[in-house]
Amino acid sequence: MDILELKKMSYDLRQNVVDMIVEGKGGHIGGDMSVIDTLITLYFKQMNIDPADPENPDRDRFVMSKGHSVEAYYAVLAARGFLNIDEVIANFSRFGSKYIGHPNNKLPGIEMNSGSLGHGLPVCVGMALAGKMNQKNYRVYTVMGDGELAEGSVWEAAMSGGHYKLDNLCAVVDRNRLQISGSTEDVMAQDDLEERFRSFGWHVIQVDGNDIAQLDAAFNKAKETKGKPTLVIANTIKGFGSSVMENKAAWHHKVPTAEEYAQIKADFAARKEALA
Repeated sequence: MDILELKKMSYDLRQNVVDMIVEGKGGHIGGDMSVIDTLITLYFKQMNIDPADPENPDRDRFVMSKGHSVEAYYAVLAARGFLNIDEVIANFSRFGSKYIGHPNNKLPGIEMNSGSLGHGLPVCVGMALAGKMNQKNYRVYTVMGDGELAEGSVWEAAMSGGHYKLDNLCAVVDRNRLQISGSTEDVMAQDDLEERFRSFGWHVIQVDGNDIAQLDAAFNKAKETKGKPTLVIANTIKGFGSSVMENKAAWHHKVPTAEEYAQIKADFAARKEALA
């Protein structure tokens, strides 16, 4: 699929996410909307994966560290052929369902359970180091939230990734500047993020994280970078896609009303139409 097709698809997948959350009566909708373009770019343009052979030892690895945005993850996995979207929407977050509110590695295509923030990057450092030791060519990716960066384990992993020169590792920060308790800059400031990761020996790229073309170019640069891991700071808008949700901390975890749902659906349709 080309970039324009993926941009159009992003609004269809956003709608799937909203439907999932309405049916399941809960979900982290704001972060889903900000991160979904990153997931689409990785799964449709970058990663060496095969839904028919999800355990291939040479596959690229991905860990959704900000596991609370699982709805976007499920939507992209379904679009890529790992899951059935109708089944996901009908069963999301129901009692006894395998489509739980954080990634479930009993499902095809999911490497590890996540949700306790700060775990994704440390695990991915281990995966990338194992790849180097075993002389494998696979790449390892993780997506973190910016609020998650208050976890000390992230910085231990950043130090390790730089020390071992893990150029097969690429981390993404979904930099939407909002977390459950408000602005990241009020809770735990992150504006010196690029400088800090560079000091740990990382290659750092900043992009518009809601622009699939910019994300694709950044991941290509990460593949070309040798001798150090790459951090992509994806500057995004929480709730991206609808004026009902955009840049509003209250939409961190929220179920839209019937009126809000109708407006969100109309906004997605209008933005998709504007791409034609």
